[in-house]
Amino acid sequence: MRAMPVDVKSLIQQGAELTDRALESLLPSVDTIPSSIHSAMRHSTFAGGKRLRPVLAMQAAVAMAGAIPSGIENLGAAIEMLHTYSLIHDDLPALDNDELRRGKPTCHVAFGEAIAILAGDALQTRAFEVLAGLACPPEATVKIIGLIANAVGTVDGMIGGQVLDIESEHQKPTPQLVEAIHRAKTGALIRVSVVAGGVFAGATATDVASLDIFGRKAGLAFQIVDDVLDMTVDSAQLGKTAGKDLATEKATWPAVFGIEQSQRDAADLIEEAFAALAPFGSRADGLKSVARYLVERKN
Repeated sequence: MRAMPVDVKSLIQQGAELTDRALESLLPSVDTIPSSIHSAMRHSTFAGGKRLRPVLAMQAAVAMAGAIPSGIENLGAAIEMLHTYSLIHDDLPALDNDELRRGKPTCHVAFGEAIAILAGDALQTRAFEVLAGLACPPEATVKIIGLIANAVGTVDGMIGGQVLDIESEHQKPTPQLVEAIHRAKTGALIRVSVVAGGVFAGATATDVASLDIFGRKAGLAFQIVDDVLDMTVDSAQLGKTAGKDLATEKATWPAVFGIEQSQRDAADLIEEAFAALAPFGSRADGLKSVARYLVERKN
């Protein structure tokens, strides 16, 4: 019997709404002293993100358990806090120096550099506070914290990828360098969102290995598409300043392989990612649909 097609827009909307409700309750209100930093944290967190990483975590859990488990929205919220912290810092004048994010003024434009830096720091620390209180077995909580800390760190993690990205500007990019940057800077948090969602829902070591392969390939495909969009879509549609990668001579996939090959590579990676989900059967249909959305999106 053929599985019914997944309505990916409804699936993403449902996950985003769960995440936003959790974020609303977990982040201090703008009336909480010091109000300036809480306003800055909320400005960037609620600036209109698609919540794709929390959705991936939820759908990985569905692949394990058959349904979205209670309490996983807090895991998604913590992941989104970490993602938002990285965007705030990435936009700073010392890094990418961008004034537009998700169609709104970046945090340092709206609140000043000092508050923006501290808002990013605060989102990171709050994220780990939330992770420490997850509603799953203690051993799963500890594993999730370790996995996420590694994914945002310096060795094959988000911060390390950001350093490689900065140091590679104005240099001739190589395939090896571009892949290393993408797998760390963007791919690591996408990969760990998938794996952490599975662990939350009771994934075995074998399950984790399959989810890790899927997350690595889907994460790389996501960033390749991001590179292509930066070169082919205007700022209004993109929600951030288009053409920044070319202007700063960043190491991107299209800079090495061209736009058409990049699009083919992203599509091939998604098919390879799907193969890793074969053991989960139809329970992974939602996860596949989100991955497909990652490479077919227009912003």
